[in-house]
Amino acid sequence: QVRLVESGGGLVQAGGSLRLSCATSRRTSGIYTMGWFRQTPGKEREFVAGLTRSGGSTAYADSVLGRFTISRDNAKNTVYLQMNSLKPEDTAVYYCAADPRPLMVLRSGQASYWGQGTQVTVSS
Repeated sequence: QVRLVESGGGLVQAGGSLRLSCATSRRTSGIYTMGWFRQTPGKEREFVAGLTRSGGSTAYADSVLGRFTISRDNAKNTVYLQMNSLKPEDTAVYYCAADPRPLMVLRSGQASYWGQGTQVTVSS
């Protein structure tokens, strides 16, 4: 098992940047596929970004491609989501997720472990 704790959310103006952190309770490299999802009221949780167990490949939603970057710091047991050029439509609760299965499974939403979420609000 792994516990996930997100941080780094907040209020930012459009065009600004934020970096979300997901602290994990154990090493994830080589064990868990990691990902970020987001959800707004009345909508389903959607995939944002994912990182394979090896860290060798990433995947992004079309809406964030070129603006967001997922990465992992193995020494700190932390996964990051760097968000640049933020838009009001990026406003959501962002969740960190982990799963031992391949990235294609996690990005479908079938993650075994979830964090509690962190709110990101982008003002226009």
